[in-house]
Amino acid sequence: QLQLVESGGGSVQAGGSLRLSCAASGVTLDYYSIGWFRQAPGKEREGVSCISNSDGSTYYADSVKGRFTISRDNAKNTVYLQMNSLKPEDTGVYYCAADPEIGSFLPFGFSYYHLEVWGQGTLVTVSS
Repeated sequence: QLQLVESGGGSVQAGGSLRLSCAASGVTLDYYSIGWFRQAPGKEREGVSCISNSDGSTYYADSVKGRFTISRDNAKNTVYLQMNSLKPEDTGVYYCAADPEIGSFLPFGFSYYHLEVWGQGTLVTVSS
């Protein structure tokens, strides 16, 4: 059974950087596309970025385009989210999720109840 564990969150000042990791166990990530999501206090969970398992295509929400970079290392069974030029509005709990189809993450929005495999989340706090 596929399990996901996020790590790398923390507190940074605006303009800083963090790299989040989504490590998988139980099943190889070769068969899964991976998405990153975030949830700010009192708000719905929103899609941030995703990466395809078939061709490595990457996708970004407009709010993070040019600042965040998603990548995957299948040998390490891990997907990363490099976050640069962080803003206070990037604050939230970041989650990764897995699905065999990249289309399950797109278009980016707020309704992801159909996704079944989630990590526990990692908190990112960006101060101004």
